Amino acid sequence: MIVIYTDGLAEPHNPGIGTYGFVVYLDGQLLKREHGFDGDPVSNNHAEYAGLIAALRSVEGFSDQEIVVKSDSKMLANQMAGTWKVSKKAYNSRTEGSYVDKYLEAKELAGHFTRLTFEWIPREQNSEADELSRVAYREQLTKRHRR
Repeated sequence: MIVIYTDGLAEPHNPGIGTYGFVVYLDGQLLKREHGFDGDPVSNNHAEYAGLIAALRSVEGFSDQEIVVKSDSKMLANQMAGTWKVSKKAYNSRTEGSYVDKYLEAKELAGHFTRLTFEWIPREQNSEADELSRVAYREQLTKRHRR
C-alpha cells in the first residue's frame, strides 16, 4: 500500500509564491520526499494541486497498487474524491494562478490509477509535507535575493 502526504502553499499572501511538498510511503517505509516551485503568482489551491500532480507522477509505476492520498486541504480531498464540485464561478474566472486547470490535470492523471482514494487529515498530521512546501518557499526567497 502506498500513502502519500501532500501540501501546497502560496506566500507571503494568497495569491503569491506557490510551492509544494509531498512524502510517499510504500508499506510504511519512506519511498520519496520532494518539494518544488509552482509559480508566482498562484493561489494556494493551485499550489495544493501542483503538489498532488507531482506526487501522483512520482508513483505512476505503481498504478495498480492501493494508493491513499492524504491532504489537509478539504477542498482538494473532497473535489478529488468527487464529493465536492468545482464551482461554476471558479470555471468562469480562470485567471492566471487559478486552480481549475491544475484540478483538471489532476483528475486526468488520477484516472490512470486503479485503486486511488483521497482523505482529508488535520494540518497537524501533515507536518512532513507542510515543512517540505516551506523549504521550497525558502529556496525561492533565497533565489530571488541572489538576483
